[in-house]
Amino acid sequence: MENKEVSMPPKYDPNEVEKGRYDYWVNGKFFEAKDDESKDPFTVVIPPPNVTGKLHLGHAWDTTLQDIITRYKRMQGYDVLWLPGMDHAGIATQAKVEAKLKEEGKNRYDLGREKFIEQVWDWKEEYASFIRKQWEKLGLGLDYSRERFTLDEGLSNAVREVFVSLYEKGLIYRGQYIINWDPATQTALSDIEVIYKEVQGAFYHMKYPLKDGSGHIEIATTRPETMLGDTAVAVHPEDERYKHLIGKKVILPITEREIEIVADDYVDMEFGSGAVKITPAHDPNDFEIGNRHDLERILVMNEDGTMNENAMKYQGMDRFDCRKQLVEDLQDEGVLFNIEEHTHSVGHSERSGAVVEPYLSTQWFVHMEPLAKGAIDLQETEDKVNFVPGRFEKTYLNWMENIRDWCISRQLWWGHRIPAWYHKETGEVYVGKEAPEDSENWEQDEDVLDTWFSSALWPFSTLGWPDENNKDLNRYFPTDALVTGYDIIFFWVSRMIFQSKQFMNRRPFKDVLIHGLVRDAEGRKMSKSLGNGVDPMDVVEKYGADSLRYFLATGSSPGQDLRFHWEKIEATWNFANKIWNASRFVLMNLEDMKYEDVDLTGEKSVADQWILTRLNETIEQVTRHIDKYDFGEAGRHLYNFIWDEFCDWYIEMAKLPLYGEDEQAKHTTKSVLVYVLDQTMRMLHPFMPFITEEIWQHLPHEGESITIADWPSVNSEFTNQQASSEMKLLVDIIRSIRNIRAEVNTPMSKEIQMLIKASDEDIMEGLQKNRHYLERFCNPSDLTIHTDVDVPEKAMSSVVTGAEVYLPLEGLINIEEEIDRLKKEWEKWNSEVERVEKKLANEKFVQNAPVDIVEQEREKGRDYKEKREKVEQRLKDLQS
Repeated sequence: MENKEVSMPPKYDPNEVEKGRYDYWVNGKFFEAKDDESKDPFTVVIPPPNVTGKLHLGHAWDTTLQDIITRYKRMQGYDVLWLPGMDHAGIATQAKVEAKLKEEGKNRYDLGREKFIEQVWDWKEEYASFIRKQWEKLGLGLDYSRERFTLDEGLSNAVREVFVSLYEKGLIYRGQYIINWDPATQTALSDIEVIYKEVQGAFYHMKYPLKDGSGHIEIATTRPETMLGDTAVAVHPEDERYKHLIGKKVILPITEREIEIVADDYVDMEFGSGAVKITPAHDPNDFEIGNRHDLERILVMNEDGTMNENAMKYQGMDRFDCRKQLVEDLQDEGVLFNIEEHTHSVGHSERSGAVVEPYLSTQWFVHMEPLAKGAIDLQETEDKVNFVPGRFEKTYLNWMENIRDWCISRQLWWGHRIPAWYHKETGEVYVGKEAPEDSENWEQDEDVLDTWFSSALWPFSTLGWPDENNKDLNRYFPTDALVTGYDIIFFWVSRMIFQSKQFMNRRPFKDVLIHGLVRDAEGRKMSKSLGNGVDPMDVVEKYGADSLRYFLATGSSPGQDLRFHWEKIEATWNFANKIWNASRFVLMNLEDMKYEDVDLTGEKSVADQWILTRLNETIEQVTRHIDKYDFGEAGRHLYNFIWDEFCDWYIEMAKLPLYGEDEQAKHTTKSVLVYVLDQTMRMLHPFMPFITEEIWQHLPHEGESITIADWPSVNSEFTNQQASSEMKLLVDIIRSIRNIRAEVNTPMSKEIQMLIKASDEDIMEGLQKNRHYLERFCNPSDLTIHTDVDVPEKAMSSVVTGAEVYLPLEGLINIEEEIDRLKKEWEKWNSEVERVEKKLANEKFVQNAPVDIVEQEREKGRDYKEKREKVEQRLKDLQS
């Protein structure tokens, strides 16, 4: 049955085109997975955005690529599930709500845990609706009937199941370890929540005196305040300078404690003095050395970053104030003998901006070695995860091979509370999916799990696991493709792989497509501090979602960063506008043509056969590149076909039969226009869904929506390479004539004599057969086509593959007038050259003017010289 919308406005207005269309798709349930056993399933789970605010350009890029994949697969006949959802984002969301409370003069302790969590849920509902609205604006084909949240009941059940299972297998444990600690928010941080910045600091060189009075040993540190917790000095066992000191004691300045000199292979003999202070409670490497040598762990800081009782007289001071005072005291004692300026990379909390403190703390950990091994071994099987581009597999494996145990506890209230209870009297630890029966005798752990713990389960928990009989789980897992940035391969991709291997014994996804970061036009990372961020909704408001999507999808190759340019967004709008205008031309010439009237069996012109051949080739190329996730190349082929071939050439050539008297030729041309535009809109649809649906609804068609129309396939009956070659020659000749006319300033309205020398009889016959195109687009007063032509002495010429084109100067131009004109033009360019050369010869100008201004003048000079040389050559040609 045909559906056809009636009117298509004369002006392309993306806001009008996109308004209401998303509701049509959602209400039509075109995006819902149908559980249709007659179709193969294809599954993508959205990387869940944090419920903390607006989506940024990176989200827009990431989700656009997923939408292209899922729309493409849906049109190919797959039962597609693109599952939406959001992440509770423990630290980030709690920080936002606490900041809101602070504005009201309150804190979370005033409310208590339950009331505070109620407020966070209110925040979540508010911001989740913002995110859905942004998904709508971008046109994302999500199955909202299956939307999930990392704290919903089902996912919470999955989290408890995994925690308890890993605990019972000895893969989750509670212990002391050095973790990333944020003194501002007073919580542990995952590695991804630590941002490293180059900071101007110093190396503080000190002398620790030997206990026996025989001398001292030199050490250096960037964090002198931690020396108060030193429990050893380490040297390399093969270092000849210190072999005689191993086992001896030094006196730790300020504290007067005795600490031992130990030998450890970790020490680099070539770095600094070759001796290292060991602070097991404040450095991860020192912690490991401390374990090997059974050293005491002395914490010298409180959780808020102030010094504790172990810091003695510095107790209560902020860690950086302590550093300043301690340095002065050490200098006074003659211990600190050199301060060497040093720029180094310092970790900062992504959320609070505070300097992160390596800190000894009792936390919950995942024992990673056996889990990592399973994930590494998976890559040697047929069930491996395919990284696109392939180079990122090495990045992933390097991380997994060197992975450390994962600290999973966070000192927050918002999140999955750790399912561990401590007996109030005995201290016994109970871990279970539910609280102990005599819960009044137990105290649940106050901490929550790292947000990444729940998101690591995302590909299977969202599909109903741990219910192994769940219909969606059995049909749609493993998923088919994950799209994400290279910056979270370590922190999310790797964790999904090892958890999926552990609990599903399968890969979580077949392919993982890795993209880069969106940067500004200068290649800088977008950030609040630089003020160079771009809100994708502002782009949509100004240019439409289709323009933004097409730019994001085609602006870089897989794995590479993307630079944002407003000019390129405008260029994609121009592309959409070109499509709109071409479609209106087609529709205005269809009259009352219906879907069943489309007939491609009649005799076709060379232009018809050529455009159908090129359509087949474009279908093949676009399909091949999308299958490889190379959307930039797919978009390039589509752009060239639509703009250059369909709009600029075929539509112009179609006007001949459309405005002619041959009704059969007219009907065939209409049919070709409808068929090609229909097939092209289908190919473009995953990239630009709104405008393609709008145009498709106006075309004669079958079906409710282009979203569920069939993906184009190559029709071999429409491929005609002979016609394609003939058309290419016609286009080359027409272009060459237009170029010659432009060169000698002869307008298209003026008739000129044309001679075409064909290289063989077949080419001559083809040109003769299609001479009406040459007559229409070259405007000749006389057209000669032959294998042997008399070439006049004075003529402009052009050589194309298969023919030579000659335009006699007589009649083309008045030679004397043209010579006079060119002389004046030469004088103009010569004076410009002289002006620029004089300016650049002025040393004051070159030295004092801004570099870009000087370079602009040099560029002008090169341009003027090139134009002067071209005019000189034309003069020589005419005068000879």
